[in-house]
Amino acid sequence: MNTVKITRFPELDYISAEGFNTLVTNLSYCGDDIRTIMVTSRYAGEGKSYVTMNLMRTFAGMGKRVVLIDTDLRASGIQANYRLRYESEHSYGLAEYLAGHCGIDQAMYQTTVPNAWLIPAGHRAPNPLQLLDTAKMEELMDWLATEFDVVLVDTPPVGILVDAVALAKFCDGALLVVGYRQGRRREIGTAVESIRQTGCRMLGSVLNEVKFNSMSNRFYYYNSRRYDGYYSKYYGRGEKKDNK
Repeated sequence: MNTVKITRFPELDYISAEGFNTLVTNLSYCGDDIRTIMVTSRYAGEGKSYVTMNLMRTFAGMGKRVVLIDTDLRASGIQANYRLRYESEHSYGLAEYLAGHCGIDQAMYQTTVPNAWLIPAGHRAPNPLQLLDTAKMEELMDWLATEFDVVLVDTPPVGILVDAVALAKFCDGALLVVGYRQGRRREIGTAVESIRQTGCRMLGSVLNEVKFNSMSNRFYYYNSRRYDGYYSKYYGRGEKKDNK
């Protein structure tokens, strides 16, 4: 099995870790038929890759066999910001597999996170939609759903490119990452409707980059800090995330 080292993957602080624990728990109540979950956003910079990567880590930490597929073949945030280091001679990925240049065993990597595998985007493709909206991609998704407990699909923003809409029909459910106070409310409705029209079930949204400056958020934050010492003792003090 090929392996890849994620050299830049900061630990989460207490509040962020509990947020992802809650999100994973809620997803587990969506039903046994929800195995493939796409994570998208309205546009770039809302943190969808950050959410997808930490969902992978959280699911894996709970003992689930999870695979993450990076389908952003135009401008992968995962490859650019998590500093993937391949230990094989060739760094094949999804683009090479869909183009027929390698087998899935060459495009899938076991990560340094126990129970977690990754299919990276691979080299930038000149025609991503022609690769993604194919029977071969659908067959890959179906096969992965039989081999893993959870399949996470990091897609390009649904509000900018049609790639995510094309991929939605291959997924059981979708999460929409929404940047705090970014964009307009009606854009959320447009993105949700685009996904629903494919037959993919909307599982919910993730509000990212919430600022703790309101009275209610500040009250929650400061009252949660009394647990921070406990969390740091057992899991290590984390760093604040970057917006990827």
